[in-house]
Parts: sequence; C-alpha cells; structure tokens
Amino acid sequence: MKTLLHVAALGCIAVLASCKPKADEQAGEAKGGTLVITAIPDQKVSDQEANFAPLKDYLSKELGVDVAFSISDDYPAAVQRFKNGEVHLVWFGGLTGVQAWEAVPGARAIAQGDVDPQYKSYFIAHKSTGLEKSDTFPKDKISDMTFTFGSQSSTSGRLMPAYFIEQETGKKPEDFFTKPVQFSGAHDATARAVASGSVQIGAINYKTYDSMVAAGDISAEDAPIFWITPEYVDYNLTVHPDLNKMFGDDFIDKLQDALVSCDDKNVLKAFNRDKLIPAKNEDFESIKDVAKELNMMR
Repeated sequence: MKTLLHVAALGCIAVLASCKPKADEQAGEAKGGTLVITAIPDQKVSDQEANFAPLKDYLSKELGVDVAFSISDDYPAAVQRFKNGEVHLVWFGGLTGVQAWEAVPGARAIAQGDVDPQYKSYFIAHKSTGLEKSDTFPKDKISDMTFTFGSQSSTSGRLMPAYFIEQETGKKPEDFFTKPVQFSGAHDATARAVASGSVQIGAINYKTYDSMVAAGDISAEDAPIFWITPEYVDYNLTVHPDLNKMFGDDFIDKLQDALVSCDDKNVLKAFNRDKLIPAKNEDFESIKDVAKELNMMR
C-alpha cells in the first residue's frame, strides 16, 4: 500500500512539473503583445492613419511583431498616453519628447529626420499686410496685428517662435502683441488661417508650409514668408522602455536599426522626411532649457 501511494505521489509531482510555465512565461515575464504607434497631430489627423499604414506594415515585417497605429487627439494626449504605457513608439516634437522623457524613466529618443537637427520656423503673413521677407524681425510693423501660434505644445509652432519673439523684442508674445495671441491647434490650420486672412500673421514649421505650397493647398502669394527663425533641433521618434520587456532585451536596438536603415519613401511619408538618422535625449538639451525658461515643462 505504501508503495502504491509513493508511486502515485511521484506521478502527481511529475504532472505538476510538466505543467509549470517556463521562466519567460511566468507572471510579469511574458513576452509579446502589440507595438502601438502614435504621433502628435501637427496636421490633419484624418491623414495620419493612411500615412502611417506603410510604417506599421514595414515594422511588423522587419521585426516580426504585431504593430498598430492609434490616433492621439492632441499634443498633450500623445504625451499622456505615452506616460500611461498605452503607446510605445511616438513621433514627437522636441518639446513633447522632452516632456515624455521627464515623465517616464528609461524613455529615449532613437531616431529623427535628417533635417531635424537643423530645423526652423517660418513667420508668415496674409498678403494684405504688405509684409515682405526680411532678415530682420519686423517688430515695429507687426505688434498691432492679429497673430497665431499652432498648438500650445508645439516646438516649431509655439515654443521656439515664442522664444525668438522674446529674444527679438524683449517681451513675451502676450505682452508684445496688442491683441490676444491665438492658437490654431496645428501647423496646417495656421497656414490656412493666414492664407484666408482670418488672422494676419502666424508661426509655422517650415516643412508643413513648404509641403502645402508644393501640393497647392495654399498659395505662397496669399501667405508669404516674412521672417525665418534661427535653426534649432526638433522632431524625434521616442520609445517606451516597456518594449524591451515585451519583446526582449535588444528589441529597442533592433527597432532603431529598422528605422534608420529604411529607404522606402512610402514608409518615410509618415514623417514627411527623406531619411531617418539616430537620435538621443541629449540632443534636445537646448529644447529642455528653453522650455524651462518659458515655463512650458509639465
């Protein structure tokens, strides 16, 4: 009888051992999931899903993981969703990227467009203002005009234009302009508002303006450039540290390699860039400094 009980016990132990999950399948160590991409809505969100579809397919094929794109309603929402771990790869501006890294330890920039280390903003005007392109900021001509930024969290549509206005005039925008400063919400909205004359002048990132003029969405005659800012660093692709937990310790490095080696124009259309290059958080120290100076870190 004791022998039979001993055999039965050994059998139960063997069954339990065979059912025990492997080390990488235990709670908290499960591998896999979906890599979720989002982007700041610096242009029409209705275009984003189509523009990001080739990137989603490319990364899924290159990395062998499920990839999804999810629209964010506005700039703060993209940062908050990253903080919550809802999204893992985000096309941020310089400011929103810095805000994300400050909030999520281990988050880092891994790529940016080849033009992004030397970015710039245009100041544009409705043709009725009579403003012409100048190397000098025309502070004596524009202070009484209606003015709009893009999004309140935009690097090229608010942060850096605000910084340069203060550098050129000695006053913050809200003190320099005699009429209330406006926010259009996005770069393309700024372009259309100025071109239509609903606002007299505005600040916009140069890539959006140049693309819209080339596509015939606005006319350069209706909204001419009157001043170009000095260069600064801007956009980046930022990753959430959870990706390595989800897909393996070297996954983020593989993701970076897949991005910077991509030469498919359809994929790169998501960023309106011809090439991606490596990036790191330290590249954006100047943006962090300006954001702190203007009290725009949150």
